[in-house]
Amino acid sequence: QLQLVESGGGLVQPGGSLRLSCTSSGVTLDYYGVLWFRQIPGKEREGVLCISSFGGFTTYADSAKGRFTISRDNAKNTVYLQMNSLKPEDTAVYYCAADLRMNTQCDLRVGQYRYGGQGTRVTVSS
Repeated sequence: QLQLVESGGGLVQPGGSLRLSCTSSGVTLDYYGVLWFRQIPGKEREGVLCISSFGGFTTYADSAKGRFTISRDNAKNTVYLQMNSLKPEDTAVYYCAADLRMNTQCDLRVGQYRYGGQGTRVTVSS
Protein backbone atom coordinates (compact mmCIF):
# COMPACT_ATOMS: atom_id res chain seq x y z
CA GLN A 1 0.00 0.00 0.00
CA LEU A 2 1.43 3.34 -1.04
CA GLN A 3 1.55 5.88 1.76
CA LEU A 4 2.37 9.47 0.98
CA VAL A 5 3.69 12.05 3.41
CA GLU A 6 3.87 15.75 2.61
CA SER A 7 6.23 18.12 4.37
CA GLY A 8 7.76 21.56 4.01
CA GLY A 9 4.77 23.76 4.64
CA GLY A 10 4.81 26.78 6.89
CA LEU A 11 4.42 30.52 7.11
CA VAL A 12 6.09 32.62 4.44
CA GLN A 13 5.88 36.26 3.46
CA PRO A 14 4.44 37.34 0.13
CA GLY A 15 7.09 37.01 -2.55
CA GLY A 16 8.85 34.27 -0.66
CA SER A 17 9.52 30.66 -1.56
CA LEU A 18 8.85 27.23 -0.16
CA ARG A 19 9.72 23.73 -1.27
CA LEU A 20 7.25 21.02 -0.43
CA SER A 21 8.15 17.34 -0.43
CA CYS A 22 6.04 14.31 -1.09
CA THR A 23 7.65 11.09 0.08
CA SER A 24 6.41 7.54 0.00
CA SER A 25 7.16 4.96 2.64
CA GLY A 26 7.67 1.32 1.88
CA VAL A 27 6.83 1.54 -1.81
CA THR A 28 8.87 3.21 -4.52
CA LEU A 29 7.33 6.21 -6.21
CA ASP A 30 9.20 5.48 -9.43
CA TYR A 31 6.20 4.01 -11.24
CA TYR A 32 3.63 6.53 -10.04
CA GLY A 33 2.60 9.78 -11.57
CA VAL A 34 2.21 12.43 -8.88
CA LEU A 35 -0.13 15.37 -8.56
CA TRP A 36 0.16 18.32 -6.22
CA PHE A 37 -3.20 19.84 -5.39
CA ARG A 38 -4.45 22.31 -2.83
CA GLN A 39 -7.51 22.96 -0.77
CA ILE A 40 -8.34 26.57 -0.07
CA PRO A 41 -11.04 27.04 2.58
CA GLY A 42 -14.42 27.46 0.97
CA LYS A 43 -13.19 26.40 -2.45
CA GLU A 44 -12.93 23.19 -4.40
CA ARG A 45 -9.72 21.24 -4.52
CA GLU A 46 -7.45 22.54 -7.23
CA GLY A 47 -4.90 20.49 -9.09
CA VAL A 48 -1.79 22.64 -9.27
CA LEU A 49 0.69 20.58 -11.25
CA CYS A 50 1.61 17.00 -11.91
CA ILE A 51 4.43 14.86 -13.23
CA SER A 52 4.30 11.50 -14.96
CA SER A 53 6.33 8.52 -13.86
CA PHE A 54 8.14 8.07 -17.18
CA GLY A 55 9.56 10.86 -19.22
CA GLY A 56 8.85 13.55 -16.69
CA PHE A 57 5.78 14.83 -18.52
CA THR A 58 4.32 17.76 -16.58
CA THR A 59 1.06 19.69 -16.59
CA TYR A 60 0.63 23.05 -14.89
CA ALA A 61 -2.48 24.86 -13.79
CA ASP A 62 -2.59 28.51 -14.86
CA SER A 63 -2.14 29.54 -11.24
CA ALA A 64 1.20 27.73 -11.14
CA LYS A 65 2.75 28.77 -14.43
CA GLY A 66 5.87 30.85 -14.07
CA ARG A 67 6.00 30.44 -10.28
CA PHE A 68 5.84 26.75 -9.35
CA THR A 69 7.83 23.80 -10.58
CA ILE A 70 7.59 20.09 -9.94
CA SER A 71 10.42 17.62 -9.94
CA ARG A 72 11.12 14.13 -8.77
CA ASP A 73 14.12 12.46 -7.22
CA ASN A 74 13.58 8.76 -7.53
CA ALA A 75 16.72 8.01 -5.54
CA LYS A 76 15.08 9.75 -2.58
CA ASN A 77 11.59 8.48 -3.37
CA THR A 78 10.41 12.07 -3.33
CA VAL A 79 8.53 14.51 -5.54
CA TYR A 80 9.06 18.20 -4.90
CA LEU A 81 6.93 21.26 -5.38
CA GLN A 82 9.03 24.39 -5.58
CA MET A 83 6.90 27.47 -5.05
CA ASN A 84 8.32 30.92 -5.76
CA SER A 85 6.80 34.40 -5.72
CA LEU A 86 4.14 33.23 -3.32
CA LYS A 87 0.97 35.25 -2.94
CA PRO A 88 -1.58 35.38 -0.12
CA GLU A 89 -4.03 33.59 -2.38
CA ASP A 90 -1.69 30.59 -2.42
CA THR A 91 -2.57 30.01 1.22
CA ALA A 92 -3.96 26.48 1.40
CA VAL A 93 -3.35 22.95 2.52
CA TYR A 94 -1.24 21.27 -0.12
CA TYR A 95 -1.55 17.58 -0.83
CA CYS A 96 0.17 15.14 -3.09
CA ALA A 97 -1.55 12.23 -4.78
CA ALA A 98 -0.24 9.36 -6.86
CA ASP A 99 -1.49 6.87 -9.40
CA LEU A 100 0.11 4.11 -11.44
CA ARG A 101 -1.84 5.07 -14.57
CA MET A 102 -0.04 8.42 -14.87
CA ASN A 103 2.97 7.00 -16.69
CA THR A 104 3.44 8.85 -19.97
CA GLN A 105 1.19 11.77 -19.10
CA CYS A 106 -0.58 13.14 -16.06
CA ASP A 107 -3.86 14.77 -15.14
CA LEU A 108 -4.74 17.71 -12.91
CA ARG A 109 -8.07 16.17 -11.85
CA VAL A 110 -7.74 15.06 -8.26
CA GLY A 111 -10.28 12.28 -8.64
CA GLN A 112 -8.02 10.46 -11.10
CA TYR A 113 -5.50 9.58 -8.42
CA ARG A 114 -5.82 6.60 -6.16
CA TYR A 115 -3.47 7.49 -3.31
CA GLY A 116 -3.19 10.69 -1.32
CA GLY A 117 -1.43 12.11 1.70
CA GLN A 118 -2.54 14.11 4.73
CA GLY A 119 -1.38 17.48 3.48
CA THR A 120 0.87 20.26 4.63
CA ARG A 121 -0.34 23.77 5.38
CA VAL A 122 1.07 26.77 3.59
CA THR A 123 0.29 30.27 4.82
CA VAL A 124 1.40 33.29 2.85
CA SER A 125 1.08 36.38 4.97
CA SER A 126 3.04 39.41 6.10
